[in-house]
Amino acid sequence: MKRIQFLQGVAAALCWAASTAALAQGYPNKPVRLIVPFPAAGATDLFARTLGQKMSEKLGTTLVIDNKPGAGGAIGSDMAAKAPPDGYTLLLATTSTHSIGPSITSKLPYDTVRDFSPIAHVGDAPSIMLVPVDSPAKTVREWIAYAQKNPGKLNYASSGNGTIVQLTAELFKAQAGVFVTHIPYKGTALAIPDLISGKVDVLFDSLPTGMPHVRDGRLRALGVTTLKRSPLAPELPPIADTLPGFESNTWFGFYGPKGLPADIVARVNKAANEALADPEVKEKLSRLGIEPAAPGTPEQFAKMVAADAAKWKKIIVERKISNE
Repeated sequence: MKRIQFLQGVAAALCWAASTAALAQGYPNKPVRLIVPFPAAGATDLFARTLGQKMSEKLGTTLVIDNKPGAGGAIGSDMAAKAPPDGYTLLLATTSTHSIGPSITSKLPYDTVRDFSPIAHVGDAPSIMLVPVDSPAKTVREWIAYAQKNPGKLNYASSGNGTIVQLTAELFKAQAGVFVTHIPYKGTALAIPDLISGKVDVLFDSLPTGMPHVRDGRLRALGVTTLKRSPLAPELPPIADTLPGFESNTWFGFYGPKGLPADIVARVNKAANEALADPEVKEKLSRLGIEPAAPGTPEQFAKMVAADAAKWKKIIVERKISNE
């Protein structure tokens, strides 16, 4: 009896493997849904549409953008995690959903490692350190010295509790050893007027929304949050030149549900890497303030996210940060 059950199990496994192989070989033969867990017209959505158009050409089918916003990206991510692992539902995840979310949200309906198949790292959006034009600091080093001489007297703005903007500032405070008070806003756009007027002392804003104010002479940029100079703002020195190892980027990456066949993962990964190499895509992403990721494997992507998640978890725990 046990032998019969064993043989039945082997037969079922072989049938599953055969059907999976056939699925991967014929992939894709219909449109692919790309879930964007944030609202339409936002940075993640615009990135998805820019890259998705070229990826459709590479895959030979239409990549349909499906915005499913809510709960900091958790609603759309959960839908992707529970979709059939056939390659026809993908997720464009970000730092918020897979690096910060697991540590800042106590009850996610999924496990960001166990319930997803990593596919490709596709882009990074750096931030810049902004101060009022009449700030006494003209460099990162000068600002740190200024903050050290005025403990508790300076403040920083963020786009809300538990956001990448707040965490970037807290990472800066931790590495610089300064005490600066947090003032949360409902988005950095609302904080900009107070920064310009001097009511706020510093803000780590996204490059595309912050640089126009710098170039118009309304704000001063002290540095960029990448480890090296960014081609999107080559005139700005990295904050890491003053605080070695300091880095904060919003990354973008493709995931599929758990159990996605390796052949399909490789097919989507290849299409993404090829699309990112296209000059037109690079130019459009530059206007969005996003640097295309270097070609990489799913394994490299998973390793990067694990390291990023560990970094933010440390800050969240040590600084007792919550999204409430």
